[in-house]
Amino acid sequence: MFKFIYNWIDERLDITPIWRDVADHEVPEHVNPAHHFSAFVYCFGGLTFFITVIQILSGMFLTMYYVPDIINAYASVEYLQTKVAFGQIVRGMHHWGASLVIVMMFLHTMRVFFTGSYKAPREMNWVVGMLIFFVMLGLGLTGYLLPWDNKAYFATKVTLEIANSMPVLGPILKELMQGGTIVGAETLTRFFALHVFFLPAVLLILLVGHFIMIRRQGISGPL
Repeated sequence: MFKFIYNWIDERLDITPIWRDVADHEVPEHVNPAHHFSAFVYCFGGLTFFITVIQILSGMFLTMYYVPDIINAYASVEYLQTKVAFGQIVRGMHHWGASLVIVMMFLHTMRVFFTGSYKAPREMNWVVGMLIFFVMLGLGLTGYLLPWDNKAYFATKVTLEIANSMPVLGPILKELMQGGTIVGAETLTRFFALHVFFLPAVLLILLVGHFIMIRRQGISGPL
């Protein structure tokens, strides 16, 4: 049955060459740990993407139970932790994954820097990678407020004051993020929108560009 459906789609869209191009792409020997144990450092990028996928899937699960308002936010998180099957496990995965993805991105960035992979013709991909890094930091920051507990509240206030200390754009950025004169309902709503809609959309666009450039330019060789 599945073969029939696949053949029916393939006859109309010719999808076989697309996935065969990906599946048959040879991994260069210098980045294959099966040939060189030291090549494991080239796995940090793939591990970062794997954790990102876990973050997206676990985040989709959490969003189904989360209520983004100051009255019900904490209660919805507590309900997820105590009443929903596997809720505590999934939230734990999302919580620790947010820290782990930053660690893996840092290691990946260090590998790119020390192997000189940021040099021509890969300068644009280095810039895109750094943008991805800052978007990931933004996702971690906006997600930190969502449980609406004391730790999240005061951490957000500190973050907003740091943003406010920036020259020229600081007060504007703080007001844009805060949504009012105090950290309240508007702040929570804006952080939720940034965390669930805007930043993931930017991340997806950057990742697509990142992968396209990797495929076009290839993986850099050893120094």
